[in-house]
Amino acid sequence: MDRIEVSFILNGEAAKQSVPADARLLDMLRYDCDATGTKEGCGEGECGACTVLLDGLPVNSCLVPAFQVEGREIESVESTSAELAETMNAVGAAQCGACTPGIVMTTRWLAEHPDVLDQIPIRMFMAGNLCRCTGYDGVIEGVNRVLGRPGEEEV
Repeated sequence: MDRIEVSFILNGEAAKQSVPADARLLDMLRYDCDATGTKEGCGEGECGACTVLLDGLPVNSCLVPAFQVEGREIESVESTSAELAETMNAVGAAQCGACTPGIVMTTRWLAEHPDVLDQIPIRMFMAGNLCRCTGYDGVIEGVNRVLGRPGEEEV
């Protein structure tokens, strides 16, 4: 199989990888960059478990061909503060952990862009991150706590 070289910034550090031409960003992160915090859930862009920030925007890394990140900046869950994850965990926003990295990355983006919530409720914005364990109440509470606005949206 043909391989390609991809140069990018991962969590603030310059990186270069030689990957199969048909590799997904998710595969490159997990198997070539040792960023194993990014999880594969559905592999179809439906669950959000593999969410990373690509040039500052949340994307499902299972849908992004690795060659498309040439010269771009990627932030994985490894770049996120332990405090954010601990805040989410403290309110039961994580149970089995399969969806947690994607939820943490989406929450991180919301923390950096809180004005988005003036137009769309948290529950609706987080709809791209599926969770089978929490029932979402803990997720909503965790997002509110991270944003410093506990109780603003009914859970």
